[in-house]
Amino acid sequence: MEQHEVLIVGGGNAGISLAARLLRDGVRDVAVVAPQPLHRYKPLLNYVGAGEATMADLERPMADVVPDGCTWVRDSVESVDPGATTVRTRGGRTLHGTTLVLCPGLVEDWEATPGLLQAYADGWVASTYVPGSTPQVWPRLSSLREGSVVFTVPPEPASCAPTALKPLLMACDHWRRTGVLPALDVTLVLPAATATGLPEADRVLEEAFADYGVAVLREARVERVDWDVHALEITSRTGRRVLEDVAFAHAVPHYRAPGWIADADLAVDASPGLVDVDPETLRSRRHGSIWAIGDAADLATRPSGGALRKQVDVLSRNIAAAREGKELKRYDGYTVMPITLSHRKLMLNEVDRDGAASPSVPFIDPFKPRRWAWLFDRYGLPHVYWHRILRGKV
Repeated sequence: MEQHEVLIVGGGNAGISLAARLLRDGVRDVAVVAPQPLHRYKPLLNYVGAGEATMADLERPMADVVPDGCTWVRDSVESVDPGATTVRTRGGRTLHGTTLVLCPGLVEDWEATPGLLQAYADGWVASTYVPGSTPQVWPRLSSLREGSVVFTVPPEPASCAPTALKPLLMACDHWRRTGVLPALDVTLVLPAATATGLPEADRVLEEAFADYGVAVLREARVERVDWDVHALEITSRTGRRVLEDVAFAHAVPHYRAPGWIADADLAVDASPGLVDVDPETLRSRRHGSIWAIGDAADLATRPSGGALRKQVDVLSRNIAAAREGKELKRYDGYTVMPITLSHRKLMLNEVDRDGAASPSVPFIDPFKPRRWAWLFDRYGLPHVYWHRILRGKV
């Protein structure tokens, strides 16, 4: 059995930035379990889908981002024994952590939408949420001159679901500037009554939908996809309907937590299987040596990269506090849902767990679309991510 002081499951933003922070804070033995060879800055995927970035802008070899002094276990998790705080990998290794942190992210639930995976393979459906299909999005959107196009926002749990609106609104801006928007029938499928559940943000978004002529189906979901005839069967609060002859659909799959979380009795419930933690301390309600952050943790707030910055800070402090028997810090649920309104304007939508405005820059309205916010989201944040966040400096 391999022993580690802190064992982190997951090599995304959460896992790598937490490992770097812990090492900077003096933890001597940190290991990260992550099978993927590449690390992606996922927020840029939406800009690839709008023709504003390339995949090369957001990908780095995992070996380049794992912090110095951290053990990288290049394997995937098969099971967890929470009582023993051990992890069994698919390659047959048994890893023990005095402290175990779970941040594996979410996985696509293709079975939730019959026919969707086949439509991805057929090429008329793609999304910025599925990296393998992301490079197809902008060529398809930018080439459209007429016909029906559909966009969906995934239901919870999902990684910052409202940002799925970015490709929609940037595409509409492009179609307007090229003169083809009137010839397109654009439909948006929302899982709730509004896009974000934040009155200030939703007011701005509803005006944008109306301005671009987007038909919005509310409290709706794609039930199935008839991939061979380009049709989507949708149920909503107004009933069932079929959208036929769809030229292109930016349809985001549903998501769930990895099955081994529920199998280890660590989940709130079997579906979607999020890790049951105290949303303020980030500690498992059932096992004092297990913690969780990120998309797969039940934190009663929208997951996002901005949220992870706060979660990593709280968790790194709490791991030390628990070891020393001190009072734990509290995470207020801060999150950020950056949404573009056009190719050059974005609103940040920074809020706490209760939906109250929580701007990073005091006295700045986080619900007002601004050009500088777009530039910072597209160019500033990626630089901060690679050079500071992943190095545990934020």
